[in-house]
Amino acid sequence: MQTTRTKYHLGQVVRHRKHPFRGVVFDVDAEFSNSEEWYDAIPEENRPERDQPFYHLLAENDQSYYVAYVSEQNLVPDNTGEPIEHPDLPDLFGEFEGDHYNLQFQLN
Repeated sequence: MQTTRTKYHLGQVVRHRKHPFRGVVFDVDAEFSNSEEWYDAIPEENRPERDQPFYHLLAENDQSYYVAYVSEQNLVPDNTGEPIEHPDLPDLFGEFEGDHYNLQFQLN
């Protein structure tokens, strides 16, 4: 059985290494699990390896809120201490604790 170690955990606030957005991790894929169209749309010189964790984020930038799918290599911890304002956060998470949000529900 293969196990994958992830750098980031559910509820953690992270930011993209290259693009100006931050987000909260709400799901993790042990390796790439999105569509081929999505993967092929990334310029080849920027395309991440498939065999690493990919994170689903409730993301935000200066203009909007959205869901992002980001490879582990393109994330870094967010150390601003600022909360995320994504409108879907209360559906999944509780209070902001400085660098993460607590889950609102129990996982199986």
